[in-house]
Amino acid sequence: MTILGKATLEGTRRYRERHKKHCAPTYFRETDEFIASSIGIGSLVGEPDEQTNALVVKAVVESVRRGVNLIDSSISYRYQQGERSVGEGIQRLLESGETSRDELIICTKGGILPYPEKNRANLFYKQYVEQSNYSINMSDLVETRYCIHPEYLRDQINQSLTNLGLQTIDVYYIHNPERQLTDITPNIFYDRLRDAFKAMEDAINAGQIAAYGLATWEGFRVPPTSQKHLDLARIKSIAQEVARNKENRFRFIQFPLNMVMLEALLVPTQNIEGEKVPLLEATYRLGITPIASYSLYQAQVVGQIPEIITSAFGNNLWTDCQCALQYTRSAPGLLTALVGMKAIEHIEENLSLTAFPTFEREKFQGLTDSIVQVLKSMGSNAI
Repeated sequence: MTILGKATLEGTRRYRERHKKHCAPTYFRETDEFIASSIGIGSLVGEPDEQTNALVVKAVVESVRRGVNLIDSSISYRYQQGERSVGEGIQRLLESGETSRDELIICTKGGILPYPEKNRANLFYKQYVEQSNYSINMSDLVETRYCIHPEYLRDQINQSLTNLGLQTIDVYYIHNPERQLTDITPNIFYDRLRDAFKAMEDAINAGQIAAYGLATWEGFRVPPTSQKHLDLARIKSIAQEVARNKENRFRFIQFPLNMVMLEALLVPTQNIEGEKVPLLEATYRLGITPIASYSLYQAQVVGQIPEIITSAFGNNLWTDCQCALQYTRSAPGLLTALVGMKAIEHIEENLSLTAFPTFEREKFQGLTDSIVQVLKSMGSNAI
């Protein structure tokens, strides 16, 4: 049965009111569309098997019970099993009456083939190129994995809606579009992106998605001289051009941000009206909402954070993962820090942060300065 509705400001405010007695005042953040938890649950990691599916379902349910109302997935995660597990978790929550659809912000992504590696190109050819009802060519496929052809994205949206069991996806991302730039020139790329945005606007008009954006790996972190660089101001301009006289719904971007990958904070990769600024500053100026992925650096921070850094977090945070997540979600202007969670003990560990206020700007800046000094002393090229 299809779950009707979408996240709303009224619904997410209701969710916040129900959970605020257990959460610090800075835990929830408000956008024009909704109110979101500053920690979101991701669904990437794990094998495409029933055991992992069951863990993800339980993790979604338990996270929502504990104050997480933003859930992130992708059709490519575990060959569509990520979305299906998220959908089952949502269904259980609604059936139990613990939450309602308008309280949850469901995000997913399309543009990466959701097939096993050895069969990707062959399956893509049989489904999209060989079929006469598509105008897709093999030249639309990059690195045997990436495609942002509008017809392909429309099909991806339909399949994601089926996987999730939803009428409407709240935020739909085009997934790692910068990979297109390995095969084509920037001008051709931005033309392709324009066509993809037209597909997004069509999906909005059809009620299939509520807003859209880009989920990236390196595109917004690398300098303009890099082959895979993405120009956010140009992208926003294209979105407005596609929307014509209406307000464009290109509202969100997702990118890695953590205690090691600091480019979004520190490196001026974006040009806004002739001024070079870091990505987070650019999102603020352009009215785009930023969401962080890779918040724990894939747990590689465990055992690696020097005492000089952890001591600055105080005595209330006792694990490296808590410190890393607290740091990321305190970044100025950030809506949500995503973290993959399957085990109950990890959910308990990470979501204990709901009771702690995020760092004020001055303390966050001091921590960032200390982290930069440590990274430099280690010879890191991360920044």
